[in-house]
Amino acid sequence: MTYLRQKRMSYLSFILPAFFIYIGIIVFPVLFSFYLSLTKWKGYGKMEFIGLGNYIRMFTDPVFYIGLRNNILIVLISVLGQIPLGLLLAYMLYRKMVKHANFFEVLIFLPITISSVIVAQLWNRIFSPVGVVPTIVRELTDNPDYIMTIFEDKYFAIAPILFVLLWQHTSLYMVIFLANLQRIPYSVIEAAQLEGAREGTIFIRLIAPMLANVIFINTILAVSGSFKSFDLVYSMTGGGPAHFTEVIAVYMYNTTFVFQNYGYGSALAVIIIIFTVIALLVSRAVTKRFDY
Repeated sequence: MTYLRQKRMSYLSFILPAFFIYIGIIVFPVLFSFYLSLTKWKGYGKMEFIGLGNYIRMFTDPVFYIGLRNNILIVLISVLGQIPLGLLLAYMLYRKMVKHANFFEVLIFLPITISSVIVAQLWNRIFSPVGVVPTIVRELTDNPDYIMTIFEDKYFAIAPILFVLLWQHTSLYMVIFLANLQRIPYSVIEAAQLEGAREGTIFIRLIAPMLANVIFINTILAVSGSFKSFDLVYSMTGGGPAHFTEVIAVYMYNTTFVFQNYGYGSALAVIIIIFTVIALLVSRAVTKRFDY
C-alpha cells in the first residue's frame, strides 16, 4: 500500500500543478464570463443581475446576426477552402508535380509567418481606392473614374477579408498535411499505380482516407480559429463600415472595452464558445465517417 500511495502521490505531483493552471486560466474565466453575461455591469461599480436579458437582447440585435453570418462565412472558407486547398498543394508537392518543390513550399508557407496586422495593412493598400486592384481595373476598362466600393456593399464587404484569410492560412494546413504525407510509405502509392490506379483515384480513394484524422485535427483548428477571428478583421476594417464586416469577436471587443458593457460582451463571448463546441461536434461527426 505504501508503494501504491507513493506512486499515486508522484502522479498527482505532476498532474495537480497543470490542473490548477488549467482551472485558473481556462475554466474560471469561462464560468466568470457566464456569470457576467447574466448581469449589467460597466466594469466598475455594482453589478445588476438581469438574468437572460443580455441573451434576449442579443437575438434581437441586427449587428449580432451580421457578425454571425460573417463568422459562418469564415468557417466555410476555412473548412471548405483552406483545408482542401492545403491538402491539394501538399499532395502536389509530395508527388513532385511541380519543379523546385522546396522553393514553392517556402513561398506558400510565407504568408502564415507574417503578422496579421502587417497582412491587413498590405491588403488594405491593395484594395484601397488608389490601390493595386482599382488601378488594374481602370487600365483594363479604360475608365479613369472607377472606384472600388466593395467595402460599402452590405453583402460583399466581407469578400476581401475571406480572400485574405484563404491566402494567409492555407499554408498552415499545407505544411501539416505535407508532414503527414511524408510518413506514408511510397510503396503504397507504387502498389496502387501497378494496379492501374490513376492519380485522381490514388488521391481520393487512398490518400484522403489515410489522412482522415489529420483532416479532423485541421478542421478543429479551422473552426476554433474562425469563431475567434479578430486580429485580421480588426486591423483591416475594424468591423466597418456600418458593421458590414463585423464578426462576433470584434463586436464583443467593442461592446466590452469600448462601450464598457461587460454583461453584453460576456454574453457574446459565451455564444462564441457554444457555437465553437457545436461546430466541432458536427465536424467530428462528419470526419468520423472517413475513419478506418
